[in-house]
Amino acid sequence: MLHENSSYPADWLRIAERDWDRVGRLLADGDFSLAGFCLQQAIEKFLKAFLIYHGWELRFIHNLDALLDDAVCYNPTLEEFRDICQKITAFYFIERYPLLIEEEITEDDVRDCFKKAEGFVNKLRI
Repeated sequence: MLHENSSYPADWLRIAERDWDRVGRLLADGDFSLAGFCLQQAIEKFLKAFLIYHGWELRFIHNLDALLDDAVCYNPTLEEFRDICQKITAFYFIERYPLLIEEEITEDDVRDCFKKAEGFVNKLRI
């Protein structure tokens, strides 16, 4: 069955908040790889909620750097989060795709990004 994605920012925020909360639980459980993946998912959905709110047409993309390119058009101060978006995007690809060189997502990596992303998320909440 084919489902159409919502074009309501509140729907995207609801699931972004759910993924955001999961990161803390997964860190506590010691599942750092999945915590990193959920962190990427949360930031992606926060960005999409922000963008949709501003009239952006939904695109199927997981690269936070590319989504940030669009978001800075509406709020140039978001540019300061470029590095953290690049780091968090890597969590998605490490968890979801086989890589030629095995990489591991560490607890420190995820905790550091989670902490740094908090200010970003606060700017994206609409």
